[in-house]
Amino acid sequence: MKNLFRIEPNANRIYGLDILRAVAILFVVGGHGSFLLPEKYIDLTEKFFGFDRIAIFFVLSGFLIGGILIRTLERKRGEKNMLLNFWVRRWFRTIPSYFLILIILLILNILFKEGFRFSAKIPLAYFTFSQNLFSQHPGLFPEAWSLSIEEWFYLLIPLIILAFMFLKRSVKTSIFYTAISVLIVITLFRLYRYNSLPAEVLADFKITQWDLEFRKQVITRLDGLMYGLLGAFMQFYYKDYWLKYKKTLLCLGLFLFVSVKFLINNHVYCGSLYYCVFYFSVNSFSALLLLPFLSDFRCKNEGFVYKVITKISLISYPLYLLNLSIVQYWILDKIPWETMITNYNIIIGTKYFLYWFLTVSLALILDKYFAIPMMNLRDNKKVKKWLRLN
Repeated sequence: MKNLFRIEPNANRIYGLDILRAVAILFVVGGHGSFLLPEKYIDLTEKFFGFDRIAIFFVLSGFLIGGILIRTLERKRGEKNMLLNFWVRRWFRTIPSYFLILIILLILNILFKEGFRFSAKIPLAYFTFSQNLFSQHPGLFPEAWSLSIEEWFYLLIPLIILAFMFLKRSVKTSIFYTAISVLIVITLFRLYRYNSLPAEVLADFKITQWDLEFRKQVITRLDGLMYGLLGAFMQFYYKDYWLKYKKTLLCLGLFLFVSVKFLINNHVYCGSLYYCVFYFSVNSFSALLLLPFLSDFRCKNEGFVYKVITKISLISYPLYLLNLSIVQYWILDKIPWETMITNYNIIIGTKYFLYWFLTVSLALILDKYFAIPMMNLRDNKKVKKWLRLN
C-alpha cells in the first residue's frame, strides 16, 4: 500500500513554484468541496478562501510553458519539427488523462443519467477544446473550461510568435509583441462585450451570468497566460532585473491579492466595469508579481512539509480532473446517505472526509499508473519515429 501511493519528485524542481501550485489547487479542491457543507460554511469558505485560484494557474502555466517555448525558439530555431516537438511534449502531459476522464464521464452519463441525450456535437466539442471557445461552457465536464483555455494557449501562441518572426523580427521581439498584443486584444474584447450588454442586464447581473459570460471562455481569459509569458520573457532576457526586487514584488503581489479579495470585491457588484473587464487583469498581475521570488526559491529535499507540498504540486492536474465531476458528482452524490446514517452532521462530516480522501487517493493512482507512463511515451523511440519527431 505504501508503494502504491509513492511518487518520487525530480530533485531539480523549484520549491517556490511548487508552493504556489499546491496552494492554488488546494483552493480549487477546497472551493469545490465547500458545496458539500451547510450553506453558512459555503459563504464562510468563499469569504476567506475564494481567491481567483485559476488566475494563479494561468499565470504559472504561462510562465513555465512560456519559458520552455522561449528556450526552444532560441536554441532550436530552424530545426525540423521544432514546433511539433513542443506540442507533442505538452499534449502527452495533459491530453491522455483528460481524455480518459472525459470518456468515463460520457459513459457514466449515457448509462446512468436519465434524460441525457448523446449527441456527436457534445463529445466533439470537448475533444477539440472548442466547448467554450466563444460561448458559455456546457455542464457535462464543468471544470474543463480552464483546461480548454490552456490548450489554446499551447496551440495559438507559438504560431503567433512564428508569424512575427516571419516578419523578420527576432525571437525576443516576437515573444514580447505576442504577449502584449494578445493581452491588449483580449482585454479590449472583454470591454467590447461589457459595453454590448444592456444597462438593465448589467444592473441585475448575477454571479452565474458573470461566470459564464466573462470568466469561463477562451476568448475572455487567454490574456491571463500572457502575464506568465511576460514573466518568462523577463526571467530569460533580463534575469538581473527580474530578481533585483523580488522581495518587494512578492509583498506587493500578496497585498494586491488581499486587497482585491477583502477590500474591493466586497464593494463591487458583478455587473460593474471593474468586475467584468479589469478584475481578471488585476489578479493575473498580482500572481505575476509573486513569481520573481518564488521562481528563485529552492529548498533541500527534506522534511515532512516539503514532501507534502511537492507531492500535492505533482498531482495537481489529476486533483483538478477528478475532484468535482468524478468524486463529488458521480461517487458521493450517488450514495444514499440518508438510508445509512440518520445524523445530519455525521453525514456532512463523512462526505467531506471522503471527498478529500478519494480525491487525493484517486489522483495519486491516476498520476502514477496512467499519467506518468503516458508522459514517458514522449521519449519512446518507436513513438518518436511514428510521430516523425527528432
